Amino acid sequence: MPLANVHAGTGRRWLEEVTTATMRSSSAYEMTSGDIGRARGFVREFLTTGQSLHAWTISGRATDIAQLVVSELATNVCKYAPGPCLLDVESDGTMLSITMWDSGAVLPSPSPADPTRVGQHGLELVLAVCQSFELRREAVGKRVTVQIALQDSTDRPTSFQTAR
Repeated sequence: MPLANVHAGTGRRWLEEVTTATMRSSSAYEMTSGDIGRARGFVREFLTTGQSLHAWTISGRATDIAQLVVSELATNVCKYAPGPCLLDVESDGTMLSITMWDSGAVLPSPSPADPTRVGQHGLELVLAVCQSFELRREAVGKRVTVQIALQDSTDRPTSFQTAR
């Protein structure tokens, strides 16, 4: 449903209709050299297009988080489920949904907290910065879906630290 803003000034009033359109896009990768960077670029371009076509307001932090999340999900595909993967993105300008499908049967799980561990923190990062995270086993492989807020909220920290 469109929202309406009423503007007044200098004896005039006008009604501005503010609409949000849902955009969707998909891309397929073999997860070979350079595909992680291409996946990040695909998400960045999707968000830029949403800003241009639909006047979405997207924080720089949200753009960075979206690219980080795609990078981490794609890295997991490269390490644990080499082969084709599909990346789907969808947004209405408020939330960004990122879905990555791969052919690997093993569902990822975060490692127990260990500040001395080197590496294997990607899923922990994804869980810390996303509003939702869903794993779904498919007939072939698995599907990971995350949601990211596109505007910064005043009730959330503005850094990568989590509120405690």
